Amino acid sequence: LEVGRTGIATVQALSLGRRAKTVSITTGSRAKYYPGHSVMAVRLVFEPVTGKLLGGQIAGGEGVAKRIDTLATALHAGMSVDDISRLDLSYAPPFAPVWDPIIVAAGVALKEL
Repeated sequence: LEVGRTGIATVQALSLGRRAKTVSITTGSRAKYYPGHSVMAVRLVFEPVTGKLLGGQIAGGEGVAKRIDTLATALHAGMSVDDISRLDLSYAPPFAPVWDPIIVAAGVALKEL
């Protein structure tokens, strides 16, 4: 099991007096037809009006480090979930499905704004 976290969690955001929303998704770590794919859980924490990313947590069988680095970069750049949903992330069956878990989670977060 791989686990990664960046930024702040919902409880931390609320304790700091910030408004925060959270979305969680579960999806595959790579193309389903490719041998060895596993389940990955992604949670994004963001501001409810602006969609600004506040943090993220990921757990899964593989590929967490690649994706948590993407979220850490997005945090550093001050990106919103809308910005993240528009990223052009790599697709290669051994490493990622067509719709990367980060993109899927950001799309779900957009529906919550």
